[in-house]
Amino acid sequence: MGVISVKWLVLVSLWAARLVRQPTAPVRVSGGLVRGAMRPDGAYAQYFGIPYATVTHRFQDPKPDPQWDGVFDAVQENIRCTQRFTNTKILGTEDCLTLNVYTPREPPDRLLPVMVFIHGGGYRDGSGSPFIYAPKHLLQHGVLLVTFNYRLEILGFLCLGIKEAPGNAGLKDQVEALKWVQRNIKAFGGDPDNVTIFGESAGAASVVYHLVSPMSNGLFKNAIMQSGSAMSPWSLQFQPLETASKLAYHMGYNTKDPYELYKIFNNVSAENLLRYRVPRKKGDIVLSENIFVPCVEKEIPGVNSFLTDTPYNLIVKGEYQKVPVIYGFNNAEGLMFTGKENATTIRDMDFYHALPRDLKFPTDEEKRATAKTLDKMYMNGEKITNKTILKFAKFEGDSSITYPTIATIDLFLKSSDKPVFVYKFCYDGMLNYAKMFFGFRKTPGATHADEIFYLFSAAVPMRFYVEQKFIDNMTELWTNFAKYGDPTPATRSPVLPKWNRADPINPQLLVIDQEFSTEPVWQDDVIKFWNTTYSKYRRKN
Repeated sequence: MGVISVKWLVLVSLWAARLVRQPTAPVRVSGGLVRGAMRPDGAYAQYFGIPYATVTHRFQDPKPDPQWDGVFDAVQENIRCTQRFTNTKILGTEDCLTLNVYTPREPPDRLLPVMVFIHGGGYRDGSGSPFIYAPKHLLQHGVLLVTFNYRLEILGFLCLGIKEAPGNAGLKDQVEALKWVQRNIKAFGGDPDNVTIFGESAGAASVVYHLVSPMSNGLFKNAIMQSGSAMSPWSLQFQPLETASKLAYHMGYNTKDPYELYKIFNNVSAENLLRYRVPRKKGDIVLSENIFVPCVEKEIPGVNSFLTDTPYNLIVKGEYQKVPVIYGFNNAEGLMFTGKENATTIRDMDFYHALPRDLKFPTDEEKRATAKTLDKMYMNGEKITNKTILKFAKFEGDSSITYPTIATIDLFLKSSDKPVFVYKFCYDGMLNYAKMFFGFRKTPGATHADEIFYLFSAAVPMRFYVEQKFIDNMTELWTNFAKYGDPTPATRSPVLPKWNRADPINPQLLVIDQEFSTEPVWQDDVIKFWNTTYSKYRRKN
């Protein structure tokens, strides 16, 4: 064999070796032995699909710590909970409570800070899959990453106020994932006493829920919330029995009896159950379709409650975990939601019917006056059409994400002595995939979820090298916070400008873009009007 042939054989062999799974040594967790694999390029170890709990009864609390014999090969990476993929296609499985653990290539000589990410998706879809939430950018800073699945839609958030379906099963799944981390993360080299939970959209709302729920006490040290709040209008059910009865009606039943509703929903396959939907009312925005979401639970003997009052009431009373937090939003949140609208919904849209469901007006006159003012502020007399859709996109983003986020920040600043670091993400780069996907590639700014692709090494077109400097800066802020409770600690080299905690009297936020700067949190007059409106009409019960 010639020298050239030998060289080619060696090169082909090395290439092929990258495709062969390189198993890790088995690790003992509470369920048994688990074995992961090294990433093909050797960058880190990955453990996919580790069961952290089991769904034994639909709509009820999960059972912790499933057990197995032998060694569990944690290599199945695309497990997801049952959810709609399209209007006709349902994906996933009911017994879906698994998590992924990512660790550095070499075992650390000390326990590392742990970051646990809660995925978004409006409590309707999503998963902890590495397709979007891959760890490379974060792990380079010396942390461990955990992502996980939790039950979604009606399967995770049916709330009938009875023992068979008390509510918030999906959030109780999340609690079991956090408890699993406390029991087991040390086996992977992680520090159970230094856990930061973070999430985006519904994941951020979930983080707020964990702050206010006694069930989550002591399970984390820091919290990061990206573009979402438990005080968002789409993140809380106010009439859960009414919501359930509407779905049953579209399935061919007419009842408001919780036990009858439970039988209806329990006696159909998960796939068929999710084929039914409650259509949104004419004139309302797309996020109004998020109806099976967390609820305030009734006290039921023998059932642990995750949430006993509204997040607003609990935070106002100071009844929540006070920990250091990073909290922020993107400057063009609404582009994603407007991109989900269609020609019919845009044609029918009106401010009266699109007012958030967590506003309650004593008279219809006051409701119409509020809608008229918002119409003037956002549209300035123009009709909502494809040509003026960017103006309406600001309404969708402000009402659903930006104002609820700022309002929650404001309450934290008034009631907590722990640092609150506030940001506005404005970076408009090559990885703003959410904006591109929804048809706004040339529109300035960052829409909902755009920051995700600068934190995680998602399986999308490889443009990371173009944005590597910004990725390094963004992930350094997040991981510094996980390590030290401060995104720009004095002990670190001053690569980035100092990000100061927000002052309760005159709070400032960090503008995250090409040139980092600061500006007041309460800068937008429209956001101030939302605040005045909610001070009068917020639905508290």
